[in-house]
Amino acid sequence: MTLNIPPALPVTANWLSDFDRYLMGEGTHERAYEKMGAHLVTMEGREGVVFSVWAPNAREVSVIGEFNGWDGRHHPMHSSDSGIWTLFIPGLGEYTVYKYRITAADGQVFDKSDPYGFFMEERPRTGSVVVDLESYTWQDRDWMAGRAESQSLDNPISIYEVHLASWRRLPDERWGQRYLSYRELAETLIPYVVEMGYTHIELMPIAEHPFDGSWGYQVLGFFAPTSRFGTPSDFMYFVDQCHQNGIGVILDWVPAHFPKDGSGLNYFDGTHLYSHEDPLQGEHQDWGTLIFNYGRNEVRSFLISNALFWLDKYHIDGLRVDAVASMLYLDYSRPEGQWVPNKYGGRENLDAIHFLRRTNEVVHGNFPGILTIAEESTSWPMVSRPTYLGGLGFSLKWNMGWMHDTLSYMAKDPLFRRYHHNQLTFGMLYAFHENFVLPLSHDEVVHGKGSLINKMPGDDWQKFANLRAYFGFMWTYSGKKLLFMGGEFGQWQEWNYDKGLEWEALEAPNHQGLKRFVRDLNLVYRTEPALFENDFDWSGFSWIDANDSDNSVLSYIRYAKEREDFLIVVCNFTPVVRKAYEIGVPRGGAYRELINSDLEVYWGSGVRNQPPLRSSERAVHGMDHSLSLTLPPLSTLILKPVE
Repeated sequence: MTLNIPPALPVTANWLSDFDRYLMGEGTHERAYEKMGAHLVTMEGREGVVFSVWAPNAREVSVIGEFNGWDGRHHPMHSSDSGIWTLFIPGLGEYTVYKYRITAADGQVFDKSDPYGFFMEERPRTGSVVVDLESYTWQDRDWMAGRAESQSLDNPISIYEVHLASWRRLPDERWGQRYLSYRELAETLIPYVVEMGYTHIELMPIAEHPFDGSWGYQVLGFFAPTSRFGTPSDFMYFVDQCHQNGIGVILDWVPAHFPKDGSGLNYFDGTHLYSHEDPLQGEHQDWGTLIFNYGRNEVRSFLISNALFWLDKYHIDGLRVDAVASMLYLDYSRPEGQWVPNKYGGRENLDAIHFLRRTNEVVHGNFPGILTIAEESTSWPMVSRPTYLGGLGFSLKWNMGWMHDTLSYMAKDPLFRRYHHNQLTFGMLYAFHENFVLPLSHDEVVHGKGSLINKMPGDDWQKFANLRAYFGFMWTYSGKKLLFMGGEFGQWQEWNYDKGLEWEALEAPNHQGLKRFVRDLNLVYRTEPALFENDFDWSGFSWIDANDSDNSVLSYIRYAKEREDFLIVVCNFTPVVRKAYEIGVPRGGAYRELINSDLEVYWGSGVRNQPPLRSSERAVHGMDHSLSLTLPPLSTLILKPVE
């Protein structure tokens, strides 16, 4: 076959200016993606693609692809003092597949994907693909205009965490099952999320990754939405449809590490360009991945630009930052002698701390109203406090302690829960130290941990009653909410990334009841300011009785900013019906059940308090008025004063 090999031209100075190069070298180029990678442009009256790649230690770099027979001799790139190589190739168009052939200083040759590539071939192929990110016409102006208000921390935030590849599968003649595309997900997942009353979808990483079993957390194409489900325009359509339906989109972002795949960032130009040369600093021993060198300016530009890229080009509403603890500590999961202290002799990763603070400053400064959420599992202080106060600058932090303690409590036989009552109450000692999200995430339903429903003790009825009561506790506790897919209807099996959820379970009334309960919880949560306005301050929460361990009962009040707007919550974590159970209330008058997790419509036993529920002037729990209640077995009640 004879190739019609296009000629190449040097890149004009106005494409990658001296100022661009200076900012890259300084680590402050916030939108490096506008110049790096492959861009469709017109130069000197000719349409084509301009390529830019950072490889300062390479001897030679060439652009290769089908257009030149994958032969590195045809399109050598031109270098500069900044280590950035550039080339303009006329005649190339959208969906051109390419790589960089890099010759290292020692003569080794590597074919690499574009670190800034905007699209990639579907695995197992790893070629980068030229795409136009400006051709999609967005229709979400109203959402974007109101986003800062709707995502303020005094508004409801209820997040449905989703792994797109396994939310639902369709039958396929060739493969048995296949993924839904971005556009199919827009037509199925979004209506489901709207029906269930969630405010946000959180997507486990959708940046391109070659290994399905990594769930997306071992990223190869940091700027490329995975081709598993369609094109970049298809993903834009999905986000656009979320916004038009009032749903925010949070993206899992992975700046903590990258895989060792030969076509990726590893040993990119023959050196440890993006990571550390010292394995005591450069490798996550648990995960077999490499740690970014946050002290290198160009690496910081790469990562900060990547964060901005998703917010800019894809209108993403928030970034949940994965594995923050592994970034903060130099000795993370390392034995003594297997890590390098910082310059002060401490275990804190000073470069990573600076990087996280700077990232939060930049993204919040450029896109006011977006959310940044830290998955941080230690007691590092002020994660969700502003950087000018010494914090890391995140909007929110996952409350891993609450999750571990409460799941441990719920897994216990109700007979023994009285001895572990503090696992439910201890979290209030630190509940307002951070802006917390209460996460029941994918990590809690894999690797032998069991599904949420299977963590619950007892027979089937008790399992479902326990889970409903627990969800009621979670939705009324201070903090924003996150629930991983499948938990909302009680999937029996652990999550499997390689198959769809057990939607057939919804043929049974117990699963239908749980799903309806979660939906109703979300609807009440979104309409009652007492459950969300004061999540991060003691003014929004007050115990009625935190100490009734003998009966395994908790009672508390949630207050809105307007103190007269409040709800009463009572949780009974035993399968015993408790009659004439007295609690103090802050105001006399009539009350009604807003939520009762034991209703028959939820597959409960139907024990309830018949209206009207009127208080007495008997003083209980330090309050002048009290209610005498019937507590259903394994239940959560939400009571509202009747005007």
